[in-house]
Amino acid sequence: MKLSLSILFILAIALCVNAQTVATTETAKGAFVLPTEKSSPVTIPKFDKPPVIDGKLDEEVWQKAVVLKDFYQIQPGDNTPPSKPTAVLLGYDPQFLYIAFKATDEPDKIRATIAKRDNIWQDDYVGVMLDTFNDKRKAFEVFFNPHGIQGDGILTEGRGEDMSVDLLMESKGIVHETGFDVEIAIPFKSLRFEAGKGKLWGAHFFRRIQRFEREMDSWMPFSRSIDSQLSQAGHLTGLEDLSVERTIELIPSVTVSQNSRFVGNFGVLDPKTDPGRIVNEPVGLDLGLTAKFIPSSAVTIDLAVNPDFAQVEADQLVVTANQRFPIFFPEKRPFFLEGIDIFQTPITAVHTRSIVDPDFAVKTTGKLGRNTFGLMVASDNGPGNLSADDRGNLNGCLEKRFLDPKTLCNNERILDKNAYIGVLRLKRDVGKENSIGMVVTSYNFIEKHNQVLGIDGRFRLDKQTTLTFQTLGTTSRNFFFDPNDGETRYRTGNGFGYATSYNVSGRNWGWELYGEGFTQDYRADVGFVQRTNSNFNYGFLRYNSDPNTKKKIISFHWHSMVHIDYDWQGRMYTWENENLVELQLPRNSWVGVWWEPGYERLFDHEFGPTREAKPCNPFAVENKCTFYGENNERASDKQHLSFYAGSNYSKKIQINGQVTQRWGHFDLDFGNGDKYPRVSPAALLLGDKAPLDPGRGSLLQFNGNVTYQPTNELRAQFSINSQRLRRYDTDRIAYNIQIMTLRGTYQFTKATFARLILDYNTLNSRLRSQALFGWTPSPGTAFYAGYNDDLNYDTLHPFTRNVVPGFRRNARTFFIKMSYLIRKGF
Repeated sequence: MKLSLSILFILAIALCVNAQTVATTETAKGAFVLPTEKSSPVTIPKFDKPPVIDGKLDEEVWQKAVVLKDFYQIQPGDNTPPSKPTAVLLGYDPQFLYIAFKATDEPDKIRATIAKRDNIWQDDYVGVMLDTFNDKRKAFEVFFNPHGIQGDGILTEGRGEDMSVDLLMESKGIVHETGFDVEIAIPFKSLRFEAGKGKLWGAHFFRRIQRFEREMDSWMPFSRSIDSQLSQAGHLTGLEDLSVERTIELIPSVTVSQNSRFVGNFGVLDPKTDPGRIVNEPVGLDLGLTAKFIPSSAVTIDLAVNPDFAQVEADQLVVTANQRFPIFFPEKRPFFLEGIDIFQTPITAVHTRSIVDPDFAVKTTGKLGRNTFGLMVASDNGPGNLSADDRGNLNGCLEKRFLDPKTLCNNERILDKNAYIGVLRLKRDVGKENSIGMVVTSYNFIEKHNQVLGIDGRFRLDKQTTLTFQTLGTTSRNFFFDPNDGETRYRTGNGFGYATSYNVSGRNWGWELYGEGFTQDYRADVGFVQRTNSNFNYGFLRYNSDPNTKKKIISFHWHSMVHIDYDWQGRMYTWENENLVELQLPRNSWVGVWWEPGYERLFDHEFGPTREAKPCNPFAVENKCTFYGENNERASDKQHLSFYAGSNYSKKIQINGQVTQRWGHFDLDFGNGDKYPRVSPAALLLGDKAPLDPGRGSLLQFNGNVTYQPTNELRAQFSINSQRLRRYDTDRIAYNIQIMTLRGTYQFTKATFARLILDYNTLNSRLRSQALFGWTPSPGTAFYAGYNDDLNYDTLHPFTRNVVPGFRRNARTFFIKMSYLIRKGF
């Protein structure tokens, strides 16, 4: 079996290698010689007085602007004439960069809604990328819908877009009888750049027209044979005598909240007779301060003292049933989002969600010449900030110890103690588009110490080929479980991690070789890793056709990926071969199918002690083995088949869905709550304390999403994530879960909104609601008033264990959050 799988993997890689000739020798379709006004840097004129940002371009000052026109259609067309003309006007003064777009169109066909910031992507929009260091590695992105509502972020070559960044700027758009105009003023102090006479900025200017198959027009032409956006940018110059002032930003915040939770009654001797009650905790008042000091145009220093890191919107619900590896949740907190791209590497060595509740944090980021740097330190109260229930249990234990001094109390040592975190990131540009860097992290808490050191690099070998790598060494002082003897020991553990990618991306053909791995004792407590003692290698081959909007099938995509997972002892975990075809259809619609054969093995050492560790009984509850039965591993041949489709049919309706059938999927036999206890042969025979008995089954999955926008201000969205797993050996349902989310938003203005979110999880019959009113006129200045509720429906009472009909409240929260940006330059 191993030999045949290895041959399959090698054959897939050989196909990829053969494709290189095709990828690198294809003809340069759509290539042509640039006109002089695009091949030479554009000199931006200096304005004598600032324009009023009102969306009206009738002021005399705009007559002095340089005008960029003659756009190209780059999607779906290939540097063809655009459907509608677009012009860009540019000017500046010492404080601001001024940009104006004139977009010709029929006003009744323009897609424009009153949207929330960063939620404009179903509208028509215009925008710009600014490579302010002209290093072809990173650029600010700012986009605007026809009303001037903003969507902004950062593009990093090789890593994609991060739209969580919010720049402070001013914009206004107006729809009129010949199209729409957008007027923009970007403060130079909102950007990071290298100042000086003769400096060049890379720049792209775009326009998206949704109704023409999501047409994208660009001032600069794009070659699909070049795997880089910023290396194809135009250039701006003339930005001289800028007011490069030092800037201080202060954001004081106030959060007032009142929490309620369901608890047991004090003094009840028999918990089974305790009905419980809702207890209102004292009103909480949290004062915080976030500060930013900008000593130069290229460097920032951020400080947070008791910051208000309460998330206005909770993480999206995900399926956690039958999961044995941690789930990644993205960062949402503004303090950590500033300069987050600097700390991102091929391996997630820095994941700031690991800093839970800092008392204070300091961070400095910037770029000086060819050197990029980031330094962050934090004192995190999260690990020692016990919940009310844990504090109650600890207090009860301490009372018992008063009578019996030998009583040991969990969590006593960590109560209200802080973890101390440090991160250092350095990166140096090498050549035109290459870089090499290092990252160091440190995490220190009681009986939990971790240090990480790594190097990484990215090299563009030619216009289509990139090579990236990273290696990490870790040393930890922590508790490690040894499956070979079944003991957990506090000891030193050293680990190693690696990731490397060789990617060729041509016009039609592309391929990639990728590998990553982590040893058994690898730890990155400031980062994120799903699985240790593992290696993951894959080969990927794809083909993209040239779009043709005159055909019923506008374009198609095909790819095949073969991956193999194995441990550092050479034992294979998994292999899978994904084969996908996707068709792009008219009306912004798509349909696709993929088929994936595979094979998976489970070993008892990933779930508990091995049978070699100590004598055990695989058929009993007492002195039980980790796995039930005579075999200490499980294996499954798998087949996966999936269909998906979607359409951004109109301004009012967008819909997508996917149905997947997985044959041979493992039920890990963990059990899934009161509704779905364990259904393995071992559990049915011996009860819930039986050894684990993972077994094969059939998993049916469905994901769907519908967005309906009846007016420019009101948007409603419904999504569902459904999974049902049935075991083969017992023909019983291991779990059947639906997570449904209804989200409604009414945008009164671009700064004021009301939102309601309802999440319902059928596995635990839990309803979570969030009602929020918000006013966010600019980044840093905000007012929120909200109510969060958490209920269960027709579930077992946590104390009496009787079914409670109807809804029972678990917790609720009222809160008001206010912050205000104070910005001063000197």
